[in-house]
Amino acid sequence: MQRITVVSVPVSDQEAAKTFYTEQVGFKLITESRFGDELHWIQVGPADGEASLTLVTWFDSMPPGSLRGLVIDCADLQADYEAMRARGVRFLGPPEQQPGGVFAIFTDPDGNQISLRQAGSPAGEEQGLIRR
Repeated sequence: MQRITVVSVPVSDQEAAKTFYTEQVGFKLITESRFGDELHWIQVGPADGEASLTLVTWFDSMPPGSLRGLVIDCADLQADYEAMRARGVRFLGPPEQQPGGVFAIFTDPDGNQISLRQAGSPAGEEQGLIRR
């Protein structure tokens, strides 16, 4: 195994989610295609990222809004936070130090929660917050 390339994000409306992730979050549209009569593949992601998101409606075990724990590293978390807020993205709060680094969590229109993390921020272990 080498890397994770695609993470499925459960959404209720793929077109609305595509607009949110491309226009408000600032991701680029990587791939969009139809397969079968009713399935629509929409893949978005950071312009320079290795991994991307696919906006899915077809997994019964993944209801819209159920995604938690996805972390995206940012070169400048504060700048990304401010730019995304200016485009209408809702955050649970401002960036703050937590175990594992400095994070800011945003929600998409379905309630999925995605964490932005300051790349290279001190992890909890380095601050004595996490012990092994």
